[in-house]
Amino acid sequence: MTGEGQRSRRRQGELEVLVLSALRSADGPRTAGWLKEQLGGGLAYTTVVTILTRLLAKGVVTRERSGRSFLWTPAADIAGLAAHRMHKVLNNEADRGAVLASFVTALPAEDERLLRELLRQAEDQREG
Repeated sequence: MTGEGQRSRRRQGELEVLVLSALRSADGPRTAGWLKEQLGGGLAYTTVVTILTRLLAKGVVTRERSGRSFLWTPAADIAGLAAHRMHKVLNNEADRGAVLASFVTALPAEDERLLRELLRQAEDQREG
């Protein structure tokens, strides 16, 4: 579709981030209808439910039945969602070592130092 009426295409995962951010800003569990209202932008109710279902499968939201609908609660933050994506990419590759090596060698020095520190902290937590 071209022309004035064309909607700009969202980046992959953008709606997930928007939905998770809205849930995290809420003062408690919320319905898909509430999220639809918060997000605006002409999103269909079914689109919001689809995104919530995907987030549920990723373990970053939980749901509990409330009457005929569900109440949704965040179980992770945006960093947790990004980490899930990283795990998914890594799990889909045959040579995990090559993927990790390529990732690490491409890191800027500051990120490499941060990663080393985080790995040290994780090791300390496992040991103690």
